Amino acid sequence: MDLTPISGLVIAFALFMYVLLDGFDLGVGILFLVDTRKEDRDVMMTSLIPFWDGNETWLVLGGAGLFAAFPLAYATLMPALYIPLMAMLFALVFRGVAFEYRFKSERTQQFWDYLFSFGAGLAAIAQGMALGTVISGIPVADRQFAGGSFDWLTPFNVMCGVGLVFGYALLGATWLVMKTEGDVQRRAYRIAGKLVPAIAMFVMLVSLWTPYAHPSVAERWFSRPNVIYLSPVPIATAVTLLLLWRKLQLRKEVAPFFLTITVFVLSAIGLAVSLFPFVVPYSVTIWDAAPQRKAQSFLLIGITLMLPIVLGYTALNYFIFRGKVGKGGVYH
Repeated sequence: MDLTPISGLVIAFALFMYVLLDGFDLGVGILFLVDTRKEDRDVMMTSLIPFWDGNETWLVLGGAGLFAAFPLAYATLMPALYIPLMAMLFALVFRGVAFEYRFKSERTQQFWDYLFSFGAGLAAIAQGMALGTVISGIPVADRQFAGGSFDWLTPFNVMCGVGLVFGYALLGATWLVMKTEGDVQRRAYRIAGKLVPAIAMFVMLVSLWTPYAHPSVAERWFSRPNVIYLSPVPIATAVTLLLLWRKLQLRKEVAPFFLTITVFVLSAIGLAVSLFPFVVPYSVTIWDAAPQRKAQSFLLIGITLMLPIVLGYTALNYFIFRGKVGKGGVYH
């Protein structure tokens, strides 16, 4: 059995789980300053307390898995993405410190509120620009990064960064719709309704820009019979966005969050179709970057043991805290 695609699928799954689960955390942080009342901020923050720290487990799993399963890709991607990834890590530190200190301070609480929101926004835009850099392609020569330190700073990558900020904000808004009530929920409904058209615009821009800039991607999507086989992905994305907007207008509480997740899933599928089999687009495939079979076997044994534990803990945590956050910042 070829273990390389399995390793790639596991790492992609871990990174995508991080995007989804920490995405609504970051989204709430991005929206945090919209609510200026301390009581509303307390409710928003409390909705995240049981989850935010555990959600980052997936980032560690994905990053460590990439290093172990595809060392050449790790060694190539890190220099190309060093600045945005370091900005993301520092931003996550800011967010974590602000999260803990906010509840223990009185005079400086507003400062920690601003730092919490700043950390969430910076982490989101850094992740989006890193993703845009990967989509744009990494120059490689002699099996190492051959570009410059600021290759990530391009209009397309900035657009991806801003787009992910809007995407996380939509995740956060629909999370608050599902987990809160009263003024916080009403404000989240209004914000989410305004964000849906913006997300549709960013999805369309990335979907058109990528094949225009890369003929190989255009060939994969628009050649016959691929255009027929792959057409359900953009169609399903458009239908999901319309359904999401409709559910928000009908004031549904649970459906908008899961429809937003569906938009992220469909976007990830489209990204996978565009980039596979490259792990460093458009130079290094997953087979080029894979280590010896024994190393892959060792990695997959460890992941086989740990992944069910992480999934089980995550599912149990979300089940226990499945209720809403009421006044006073208490789950019920």
